Amino acid sequence: MRDLKRLHSARVISAGHAFVQNIRRGHYELSVELHPQHRLPAAFTELALAI
Repeated sequence: MRDLKRLHSARVISAGHAFVQNIRRGHYELSVELHPQHRLPAAFTELALAI
């Protein structure tokens, strides 16, 4: 909890956590056809290629 001294840091962590959970649940069209266990690594690979 040392790094969450500012409200902005807590918001960034919270938004990132929500994003990862939504990918795992298949709410985005990133690697939806995969098993939930494999969605996250595949989604980040797709995102890296897009950037």
